[in-house]
Amino acid sequence: MPTLSRDARRAQRARHARRKEALSAAAPYLAMVRAPAQLQRGQRMGRNLIVATYNVHRWTGRVGARAPDAAGAGQVIAELGADVVALQEVLRPFDAADPLEMLADALHMHLAFVATRVHRRGEIGNAILSRWPITSIFSLDLSFNRVERRSAVAACFQGARGPLSVVATHLALVDRTRRRQVRFILEHPQLQGPVVLLGDMNAWRNCHATRTLDRELVAGEEISWPRSFPAARPVLALDRIYARGAQLRSIQAHRSAAARRASDHLPVVGHLRLGAPAPRPAPQAPAPRAGARRGRGKNA
Repeated sequence: MPTLSRDARRAQRARHARRKEALSAAAPYLAMVRAPAQLQRGQRMGRNLIVATYNVHRWTGRVGARAPDAAGAGQVIAELGADVVALQEVLRPFDAADPLEMLADALHMHLAFVATRVHRRGEIGNAILSRWPITSIFSLDLSFNRVERRSAVAACFQGARGPLSVVATHLALVDRTRRRQVRFILEHPQLQGPVVLLGDMNAWRNCHATRTLDRELVAGEEISWPRSFPAARPVLALDRIYARGAQLRSIQAHRSAAARRASDHLPVVGHLRLGAPAPRPAPQAPAPRAGARRGRGKNA
């Protein structure tokens, strides 16, 4: 490959700068939707599914000191055996091969990515990997303050029992902003069928956002959220899985040796069963016996 002259390198840097500026002004935006290079025949989505959420820390490992390398995170995702995986802090570099695309192809999974902001190294945002084809996709702009740019990616799937919506997000650090973000997601009109919310909720204590999610998506059920951060010795339950119209049958952090090295977060895995439990019928008074006299009695 011929070496570029100084003027050519200067022109190339100028083009890259203009591109970054234009993308930054448009963020958040839907940056990619694609099927794997080699499709595998698989079963249709049933009632039982495995989902996971994983903050991959820009592919830089537990302490963020090494150059981006998606191989470690890819090994962890393969260990999970999940049908749908939500990823946060995904980096797609401008001047190198895209690790997200390579990861999706290696795992034979469908991919959707929303860029939240433009970093000097590339786009950073949220992604969804799925074993099933994505029938529709859209981005949600959750940047409700001037300090933090936040977004979500929502994917819809079609199964034998109807549609399923999955939302992957990385919520704000500020309590008041998280509250608005949660309400915006829960009330979004494009979410169809059962809704699964996956992501780094950034809620290290009980707050209005988590109380809202517990009330509307967990229905008051006591859930012991697994600790997932920091990966080496987790003390905070930042990464969570919520569901509406589905039962969260189990949830746990994935604590393999590879997971403790690949990111500063551990992935969290949940087993779901689509379809909420049928409500218990209200007790009814026994019907009066035939010929019984109606009226006010001593026990009426």
